[in-house]
Amino acid sequence: MAGKSNKAAESNKPTGGDKNKGGKGKGKAKDDAGEGSSSGKLKAATSINVRHILCEKHAKKELAVQKLNEGTKFDEVAREFSEDKARQGGSLGWKVRGSLDAAFEKAAFELEPSTVASPKWVEVKTGFGYHVVMVEGRK
Repeated sequence: MAGKSNKAAESNKPTGGDKNKGGKGKGKAKDDAGEGSSSGKLKAATSINVRHILCEKHAKKELAVQKLNEGTKFDEVAREFSEDKARQGGSLGWKVRGSLDAAFEKAAFELEPSTVASPKWVEVKTGFGYHVVMVEGRK
């Protein structure tokens, strides 16, 4: 899987967050979320400022990831491809532990913060669809 990915879900918790792939760095794919994240170096957080790109179809998510790998800003890709929260560039705002889909939350809380111009992301599949997730802040 090329690129960085993240997963996120809203307060309508779906079921079925079974796939979790991740990575960080442009064009650097990782096989699972643990490899690409710096969870061992991150301080514990109770909330994260998270963005996501949500696509119902895997092929559409792959096109979004391709755009990210080409250097397009995360919020611009979210506006073009996301089927949720597109008007805000994929922003879900600050979310606390326990408020997101379990698979999405696990991957998102393991990500180190990054910027929309140089995102580090993780890809996750939930009951909502395919997510590309990035975290902008932790507290």
